[in-house]
Amino acid sequence: MKASLMKKLSLGFLIAVLGSIILASFISNYTIEKKFKNYLVDEHKSKVSNIVKIIDDIYSNNKNLSTASTDEIQRYALIQEMYIEIKDLYNNTLYTSGNSHLQHNPMMENMMRGMMHNSSEMNIGKYTEETHPLLVNNQKIGTITIGYFGTSYLSSASVTFINTLNHSFILSAIVALIFGLIISVIISKQLSKPLVKITDTANKMRTGDLDVRANVDANTKEIDELSKSINYLAETLKNQEMLRKRLTSDMAHELRTPLTTLKTHVEAFIDGIWEPTIERFEAFYEEIERLTKMVDNLRNLAKLEQSNLNLNKSKVNLSEQLEKIIDTFKPLYIKENYELTCSITPEIMAIVDNDKFIQIMNNLLSNAHKYLKPNGKVHLTLKKANQNVVIKVIDNGIGIPEKDLPYIFERFYRSDLSRNKNTGGSGIGLTITKAFVEVHGGKIYAHSKINQGTTFIVELPIK
Repeated sequence: MKASLMKKLSLGFLIAVLGSIILASFISNYTIEKKFKNYLVDEHKSKVSNIVKIIDDIYSNNKNLSTASTDEIQRYALIQEMYIEIKDLYNNTLYTSGNSHLQHNPMMENMMRGMMHNSSEMNIGKYTEETHPLLVNNQKIGTITIGYFGTSYLSSASVTFINTLNHSFILSAIVALIFGLIISVIISKQLSKPLVKITDTANKMRTGDLDVRANVDANTKEIDELSKSINYLAETLKNQEMLRKRLTSDMAHELRTPLTTLKTHVEAFIDGIWEPTIERFEAFYEEIERLTKMVDNLRNLAKLEQSNLNLNKSKVNLSEQLEKIIDTFKPLYIKENYELTCSITPEIMAIVDNDKFIQIMNNLLSNAHKYLKPNGKVHLTLKKANQNVVIKVIDNGIGIPEKDLPYIFERFYRSDLSRNKNTGGSGIGLTITKAFVEVHGGKIYAHSKINQGTTFIVELPIK
């Protein structure tokens, strides 16, 4: 069963938060345990040292134990839960606190063991005795024995500290989990909500609604780019659908015209209205030629789209080649009282497929010729720019409407201004030209204004 993106993100955030808490708690507990154990050991040693010092001071001042002195030592033993015994050099007992006040506290022991995983230095749960010298003026006059259980390391303040610390860890973990849950839900919604909208948009596009758009206001770069890509895809598909419908209409129109002419002529022959003549058969032949040319164009375009173009590249002097192409076209232009000029940088060499380069230029120059106005002019330029050669075909013809400019390289597309029998071609010349340019690793684009002319720019890599 597939889970939603929001659930996965929320679960992922919670796992990350929980893992962070566990890791932080482990590190904190380890560090605090080590420091706190050292603190308890030092504190205990300080207690023992204080008792020894007090007894040493009492003997230094009084030379023996008074009732007040023994009461003071007894109170200290009770408070610190320690056994204190004083003996002279002959091993005679001078004082003992007794051990009735010493109690083994299993609860305290368990608490200490729970916190101190490695407490061999503290001997938790065991009774331990230490022997210290009784010194007066730096001379040993006896011994002091101090006994205690391991639980005496902990004071009430230490217990309070441990409990507070444990409660703090638990409370911090709960608060962090709640906070992580809230943040994970918020972030998950911020990420999943626009993705859900984009998915809905894509599903509507799949059902044929190409006017739908993903209106997503996202601060995430990737989601914003995805939204723009989906919208661009919808716009492109809509344009392609428009081109497809227009192509169908154009092809129907192009095929219907010669077929209607042929049908009308044949009916006229059948009804005896027309006599068969050479001129009328020539008209038949022209219409059949038009149909044949359209079929050939469709077949050529299919080959162009279905197979990879194979290039036969060689080092070509583009400057000389362009001059030859222009000389070929000049009679055609002069016949129509058009002007064809050029500005060619000499000795520009490039590695290209010569046949396809000639076809590129023939398509552009013949295309410019079709849409010139009376006394029209076409100017061709060739120059080198960095690692590319740049060829421009500039005319002052009828121009291309701005709305049609993005689609002029689409197959069978013709602008409304070019839709007539005399100038309108099949609509695949520029499609083939673009394919040849791009297979060379170059690019082609156009600038145009109505009644001012059009400029086609071809950029081809030198190597």
